[in-house]
Formats: sequence, structure tokens, C-alpha cells
Amino acid sequence: MRVVEAAAITEAVRKLCIESNYILPADVRGALEAGAQAEESPVGRAILADILANADLAAADRMAICQDSGFAVCFVELGQEAAVVGGDFEAAIHEGVRRGYAQGYLRASIVDDPVFERRNTGDNTPAVIHVRVVPGNRIRITLAPKGGGSENMSAMAMLKPSDGVDGVRRFVVDTVDKAGSNPCPPVIVGVGVGGTIETAALLAKRSLLRELGERHPNPRIARLEEELLEEINALGIGPQGFGGTVTALDVRIDTFPAHLASLPVVVNLQCHAARHLEAVL
Repeated sequence: MRVVEAAAITEAVRKLCIESNYILPADVRGALEAGAQAEESPVGRAILADILANADLAAADRMAICQDSGFAVCFVELGQEAAVVGGDFEAAIHEGVRRGYAQGYLRASIVDDPVFERRNTGDNTPAVIHVRVVPGNRIRITLAPKGGGSENMSAMAMLKPSDGVDGVRRFVVDTVDKAGSNPCPPVIVGVGVGGTIETAALLAKRSLLRELGERHPNPRIARLEEELLEEINALGIGPQGFGGTVTALDVRIDTFPAHLASLPVVVNLQCHAARHLEAVL
């Protein structure tokens, strides 16, 4: 059994909050650069150049890429032979978010009562924490700040099994089309299919962590990802909704076995500021 101090988890999450909000992942930057070369609209090319320049300034001046520094979503792979000591595991993550958002001068965006009073918690807590127990004695924490604009444009549907792949295709493309400029395109489209409602939603959100351009190991799903990307980019929404041929940087689909009576589908949209970073303890 390997011991991990709760204080080490807090410190790791603190750093992740700051660095993920300051620096775009290399694959996202590469996809934006490729999009700037491929975009056919002069306005679209200019917008993509501005997005890249903004990312450069954020990294150089150590400031947030976007004023919406997001909901702190933590995906944790907890090794079954790792023991957290010296404090509560989830409390350690929340404390790391609290410190990171304060020290990084990142906007506090979380309200404690979502329906009635909507008072800001003042420190961007609580985080959303998803934990999977895995073999080994390490703890892997991936922090993915999720902005409200793209999250608001996500959607779910309980399709009929008879709707099949064409139904899934229509729902994904229609969701992006209806979203228009709201999720700050070019977007990354995460799609979860199968399981139950919450399974499909988590699949869609987790798929956004996959490296851009990495295809699903199932060749039929990989082909559908490519076809959907082509269809979405043919919508003409373009960068920031001003028209063009680069509406999405990628589409990724993850699936789970479904009930014979159900075909749940969730589309989780991510804006061009696709921030995520991981630490292994």
C-alpha cells in the first residue's frame, strides 16, 4: 500500500487550476493552427489568428485564456493500492480549487443555490469530482475547467433503438447547428451513447479529454466521428459564428452497452479554449 498525503493532492490541484487556465494543451493549439490554415473564410482566418494570439498572451503574461475560468471538473483515477492520509480526499481537492482560483486570479463562477438565491460561493468551489478505482498505487487527477457557454449548449436525447446510427447522426449535427455561435466555436464535440442518462453524459464529458485527432479503436465508430466532423464543418457556422469551414476541431464518440429498450445520447460541447491538465501522484 502506497501512502499519499492529502496535502499533496491539494497542492497538485492548486497548480492544475492555474496552469490549465493559463496554457492551452499542445494538441488544441495544433488543431487551431491547422484550422487557421484550412479555413476558407478570410474573417474566419482572422478570428482564428486572434484566438491563437490570445493564447500566446495568456501564456506569456500568466493570465487566464478566457474570463470564464470554468467549473473545476476533476476526473480521478484512484489506484486501489493507494491510501490517502492526513485529511479527507474530496476535501483536499476542493481546497486545491479554492487556493488555485484565488492565487491564479481566476473568476469565481459557482453559485451555491442554483434555483433561488444563486449566491456566489466566492472561491469557485465545490469542484465536480468523478472517481474511478483502477489497479495500481498511483492517483491520476485530470482537471478540466468547463465554461458555462459551451456547457449550456450541450443536449441529451432518449432516442428509440430503431432510430439507430442515423438518429444519432441527426441529433449530433442538429445540436451543433442549433448552438450556433453560443459555445464559442470552433468547438470540440463530445458524444456519449449508451448506458443510462448519467452514463451517456459522463461518456460525452470524458471523451473531451481524448487527444485531438485520436480516433476511436472501433473502426465503425471512428468512421462516424470523421463523417460527423465533415458534416458539422459543412454547416457554415465557422469560427465564433461568423461563417466559415472550421466549426469544429474534432468529434469524439464513446459508447457503453445499453438497455434493449433505450438509446440514450448526450452531446457535450467544448469551446475552443479546451483546457485540461493532469497530475500523477
